[in-house]
Amino acid sequence: MEVDTVDHKKTFRAAWEDSANTTCELPPLDVNQVLADRYELASPLIFTRTMLWDMEIRKSRRPDIYIPYVVSGAAQSWGEDDIFVRSSTQRLWLAPETYGLVLEQTHLDHANQIVTFIGAAEVPGPDGELLHAGTGQPVFHVEHGVSGTEERPLNTWRIVSLTETPDPRFVEVFDRIAASPYLPGFLEIYIREVLEIELTRR
Repeated sequence: MEVDTVDHKKTFRAAWEDSANTTCELPPLDVNQVLADRYELASPLIFTRTMLWDMEIRKSRRPDIYIPYVVSGAAQSWGEDDIFVRSSTQRLWLAPETYGLVLEQTHLDHANQIVTFIGAAEVPGPDGELLHAGTGQPVFHVEHGVSGTEERPLNTWRIVSLTETPDPRFVEVFDRIAASPYLPGFLEIYIREVLEIELTRR
């Protein structure tokens, strides 16, 4: 089914620059440095920028596989290879014991290695029926990116929640995520399941 699209970059930028919204940007994650500092690996690994972008592409379609600690049940996506809609049931940021439907208009920018998710309150489903996102939290947009060099890639992440005024409770959640000394779970899953290298936290 053809997907009605938004201007992903323009929409994200406008939301980010709107002072009423709540924004958070995590520090760039040096994947190989964290692997060296915090993990034992079953075999040597230099995690490359190519691998990191491959992970982001896979995760964009299958959050149920790569962030199962956030997503409940199976995720759906429909549309073209690089522009599609994603539907998944996710934990709420401020009430992680509660789940809600999250609808995201997604764009893969291969040239700049950025995935942009534009949250939506409603979108047509794959059969044309209108889907409605959960109302337990504000709609949010997320930008996942890859930077750095081929042998020293950096994973980037920023989020903007569409709030009436900035809400420090969301910032606290993302600050806790940033404070973790380990890789995000999706990178551990990619290394284990795709690269087939076991790793152990230390």
